[in-house]
Amino acid sequence: MGTVTNHSRAPSRAGWVPIRPLGQAHRTQILQHLLGLGDQDRYLRFGYAANDERIRAYAASLDFSHDDVFGIFNRRLQLVAITHLAYSQLASANHGVSRMAEFAVSVDHRARGRGYGGRLFGYAVRHARNRGVDRLFIHALSENTAMLRIARKAGADMQRDGSESEAWLQLPPDSLASQMEELFANHAADLNYVAKGQLRRLQYVWARYRHFQHRMLRMAGVGPR
Repeated sequence: MGTVTNHSRAPSRAGWVPIRPLGQAHRTQILQHLLGLGDQDRYLRFGYAANDERIRAYAASLDFSHDDVFGIFNRRLQLVAITHLAYSQLASANHGVSRMAEFAVSVDHRARGRGYGGRLFGYAVRHARNRGVDRLFIHALSENTAMLRIARKAGADMQRDGSESEAWLQLPPDSLASQMEELFANHAADLNYVAKGQLRRLQYVWARYRHFQHRMLRMAGVGPR
């Protein structure tokens, strides 16, 4: 499922968006992001009205050794968008057993209109290719037109069954270019994350310094009391 809702109709903005792989160390942040979703977003993301207990169980069940999770951080190093690629084997009479991945995404309501859902989808497609995945699968509620629009634009085969829809995207094999693109993108995202962390620390030190300065001025009877 996915929470790319109708509030995300704005096209992707030009420019680069850093997307980072997430792991065990990010489990708490993933949980906080998911708990921050509104009722409608939870419904679109999970396909049902997921309460806090269900979301905690989902976050606790994430197996980072089997699946892949990626996220976008804001300047405060808060997760504002997450995608989950769940891998499995697909048996086909024509193609035998192939590897597939199910795509799911959620975007914080404060980060809407920036094309993050589409960015994460493009990143997931490339990553899945590089892991030898043949097909990407999306299961979404039919009312989640924005998520289905992203899949349709990518050339996915669409199937609708009442209130639910499926999208299947055949992936080309990986290439040297796709491998290098992901390598450089991950490295740049890591550098961006470190830079954001350093900026946050500098801002904290500066705020503490200003607080100390004002306190000293008040004690000296110079500043306002």
